[in-house]
Amino acid sequence: QVQLVESGGGLVQAGGSLRLSCAASGRAFNTYTMGWFRQAPGKEREFVAAISWSGGITYYADSVKGRFTISRDNAKNTVYLQMNSLKPEDTAAYYCAQNRYTFDTQNYLWPGFYGSWGQGTQVTVSS
Repeated sequence: QVQLVESGGGLVQAGGSLRLSCAASGRAFNTYTMGWFRQAPGKEREFVAAISWSGGITYYADSVKGRFTISRDNAKNTVYLQMNSLKPEDTAAYYCAQNRYTFDTQNYLWPGFYGSWGQGTQVTVSS
């Protein structure tokens, strides 16, 4: 069972930047699509970004496209989320997740496609 540990959250002013990291334990990290989701109080968990096992394919929610960048370092078993031009509406707990199936790049949008989750890291953007 893989363990995912997020870090890098915090409080930032609108327009600022943060870089989230997600370190994975376990084998075969480089065979799974990884995703970032977020959940604000009283709202459903929503997709933010995903990256294929090789890093060659990335997906973004429209709300973050052009501001957030997902990347991965398979040698370090780590996936990143660089967040620029942050807005108050980006405030949420951010979770990284590992896809249920190896080499799957089609099923990335819904939380149900992911089998392992981190504990989350809080991002708060003040206006």
